[in-house]
Amino acid sequence: MKKWRAVLFDLDDTLYPEREYVQSGFRAVARWIEKEFGCPAEESYDQFSGMFESGIRRDVFNRWLIQHSLDCDAWIPQMVQIYRAHEPLIEPYPDTRESLEQLHRQCVLGLVSDGYLEVQRRKWTALRLDEYFQLVIFSDTWGRESWKPSARPFEEAVLQLSLPAAEMVYVADNPSKDFRGARAVGMGTVRIRRDDGLYRHLEPPTPADAADAEIAALPDLCRLVQ
Repeated sequence: MKKWRAVLFDLDDTLYPEREYVQSGFRAVARWIEKEFGCPAEESYDQFSGMFESGIRRDVFNRWLIQHSLDCDAWIPQMVQIYRAHEPLIEPYPDTRESLEQLHRQCVLGLVSDGYLEVQRRKWTALRLDEYFQLVIFSDTWGRESWKPSARPFEEAVLQLSLPAAEMVYVADNPSKDFRGARAVGMGTVRIRRDDGLYRHLEPPTPADAADAEIAALPDLCRLVQ
């Protein structure tokens, strides 16, 4: 473990709870609904949240519109735009800042994150964690084809840090996409399986998607590095 000279992190459900971003976006859309249609914002927010917590992920807004006899084609683009463009109200996990404070005295720290570029940038700004990071990579810089499991963002990290991939480790939460690209370039991988993580129940679809180690919280990572 002492060979790790750089620790790279995923963002969503690794450094902060992704559910907070979803809730923040739902509130923004619910406020717009109240102005546009007169439906109470709290009522719409509760309906969105109820669907999300029941396991509905991709068509919450469609279902809401159908329930209220509104045209999906007419309103979905605007609702999605409001969701993606809102200024998120999110905070790091309680263990994040203290762990980063400890780790950045020992290693170079970097971020490798998927998602629409401006969305991820707004999240990163809201979290106020950049003081700990020497490298920040948003895979959407090169387009959707470079999102994980693509190796492209990890190749860029190796190039920009000028360190051997074998001396770097990637910490993330989603085994369906997070680790294959990092492993392909020769990085170590650690899965963080938080109790409230949206993907905590997922298992790697293939051996190539599995992480080398698993932790439950970032202080565990600090102990691994030490």
